[in-house]
Amino acid sequence: MTETTLAFTGARLLADTVTALTERAPAVLAAAADQLRTIKLGLQFNDDSHATLTARHSRLLVEQTRCTAPDVEVVFDNRAMNLLFDLQRSAIDQVLPDSLDVRGSREDTLAVWRAFTLLSQRAAGLRMLQELWAEYREQAPQLWGTASPAAVEPATASVDWAALDYLTRRAPEDAPEPPALINGTTVTAPRPLWDGRVSSGWWQEPAVHDADLLETMRVCRARTHEEIQRLLPDREPRAELYDLMRSYPARQGKGLRPTLTIAACAAFGGRPEDAVRAAAALELFHNGFLVHDDIADESTHRRGLPTMHEEHGLGLAVNVGDGLNLLAVDAVLSNLETLGLARTLGLIHESIHMCRESIEGQAVELGWIRHDVVPETDDAYFTMSTKKTGWYTCISPCRIGAVCAGVTDPAVLDRFDEAFRLIGIAFQIQDDILNLVGEEALYGKEPLGDLLEGKRTVMLIHLFRTMHAFERPRLFDVLRRRRTDKTQQHAEELLSAMQRHESIEYATDLADRLAAEGISRFEEDLRIIPENEGKAVLRQIAHYVTSRPL
Repeated sequence: MTETTLAFTGARLLADTVTALTERAPAVLAAAADQLRTIKLGLQFNDDSHATLTARHSRLLVEQTRCTAPDVEVVFDNRAMNLLFDLQRSAIDQVLPDSLDVRGSREDTLAVWRAFTLLSQRAAGLRMLQELWAEYREQAPQLWGTASPAAVEPATASVDWAALDYLTRRAPEDAPEPPALINGTTVTAPRPLWDGRVSSGWWQEPAVHDADLLETMRVCRARTHEEIQRLLPDREPRAELYDLMRSYPARQGKGLRPTLTIAACAAFGGRPEDAVRAAAALELFHNGFLVHDDIADESTHRRGLPTMHEEHGLGLAVNVGDGLNLLAVDAVLSNLETLGLARTLGLIHESIHMCRESIEGQAVELGWIRHDVVPETDDAYFTMSTKKTGWYTCISPCRIGAVCAGVTDPAVLDRFDEAFRLIGIAFQIQDDILNLVGEEALYGKEPLGDLLEGKRTVMLIHLFRTMHAFERPRLFDVLRRRRTDKTQQHAEELLSAMQRHESIEYATDLADRLAAEGISRFEEDLRIIPENEGKAVLRQIAHYVTSRPL
C-alpha cells in the first residue's frame, strides 16, 4: 500500500498525536520525552511511511522523513499497529513474530518502550486522541481484521481494534456528563492526568472521561468571560465606555490566568466556583493593562484586531483602560459577600502587590527605551519580565486562587513564587520568540512588533552582547528610532542580525532550561499540596510552557 493511498499515514498519525498532546496533555509528553532523552528513534509504518522521533528538553519532535543513523529502529506491520494504541502487553510480548521488528541496544529499546507506554497509558483516555486514531483505523478497516459482531450496519461497523472499541463502550460520545462543579470539572473520583511520578492505565480506572488541558482551559476561560459580562454595567455611556470595555476581554486568549486561579483554588480543597470572580477580576486588570501598554508601545494590533487607541483614539482608550482597572477593583471587593472578610482582605493584598509589580516592571522597560539602554545581562531581563508580566500571568493567579480556598499563610503562598517565576520568564521568552518567528494568525500581534517597538528581549540583549564592533553603530541607530520612524525593513534588519548571531536559538535554549528548573521547583516546593485534580491541572500548565512548539 503506497503512502498516497490513505487519507493520512502512520507517520502523520504520530505527528498529529504529538501535536494534540502538546496542547492537551503536556505533562504526559514531558514524561515520555524524559524517557527518550537523547535517543534517535526511526519508525517505519505498515503503509511504507517513515518518521523520526527525538526529544528536546520536554518536547517530542516528529519529522515525517526516513531516519538516518537511528539509535533504535522500529518497523510496524498491521498487527503491531493494532497494539500500539494501548500497549497492555509487556515489552517482550510486543515483539510479535514476523510483525514488529525492533533494532537497537537493549537499554535504548526499553527506554523507547517506556516512553510509548507512558503515552498510551494516559493519552488513550482522551476522547480527541480516540477520535484521531479511530479515523486512521476506519480509513482502511480491512487492515485490522473482521468487523465486530456487535456492529449492526456494515458502513459504520467498528473493526477489531480492542482498545478503541473498549473505550467507545466505556465512554460513548453520547454518554451523560459526570457530576461537575464547573461545566465538566468532575468532583467524583478525580483522575489526575499525570502526577509526576506514577501512571495507571486507562483500563484500571472506574470510568474513562477526558482529562484534557485544552478543554479545561476553554471551560475556565468561558466561565470567567461569563462573569466579566455579568460584572460590566449595562448603562450609559455605552458607545464611548461600556461597549468598548467589552472589546478586549472579548478577544479571549488561551485562558491561562483563569485556569491557574481556579485550579489553585481546587488544589487547596476550595470550590472552583469560589475563584471565578477573582479570576474575572484578574482578567479585567490584565485587559486594562493591555489597553495602556498598547498606547505606551504604540502597538497597532492586539489579538489580530486593531488596538483600542488605533480604532477609537487615545482619549477614549486611556479612559477605557482606567475603567477596566476600576471595575477589577470593584470585582475583588465584591467577594466580601461570598468569601468573607479574611479572604477578601487577602485578595486585596495580593491584587495590590500584583499591580505594583506590574507597573514597576513597565517603568523599568520604558526607562530602557527612553534612555536608549540595552541591558548587558539576562538577569536584568529576568527581573523586568517577572515584574511586568510574570506576577500577573503566573504567580499571582496561583496565589489568588489559593486565597479563594482560604489559604492566607504567607509561607504557604510563597511556595508558588520561585516555580512560577521561572515558568513565567520562560513563557515570556517564548512569546517574544513567537513575535519574531510565529504565525501572525496564531500570535495575534503585528509581525516583528517587538522589534518595531524596541522591546528589550533576551534575543536583543544577546545580539548586542555578541555582535561585532563594526555592526554596533548601525544596529543601535535602527534600535533607537521612534516607533513611527521605523519601517518593516528596519525590523527585518534587526531580525537578520539576530539570526546571524544565533540569538533566537540562544533564547530557545534558555527558555527550555528555565522551564525545566521551574518544573523541578514545582515538584519540590508544592509537595505540601496533595495529589488531586487541581494540582494535576497546575502541573499540566507548568509543562505546557516546556512542550508548546516554537
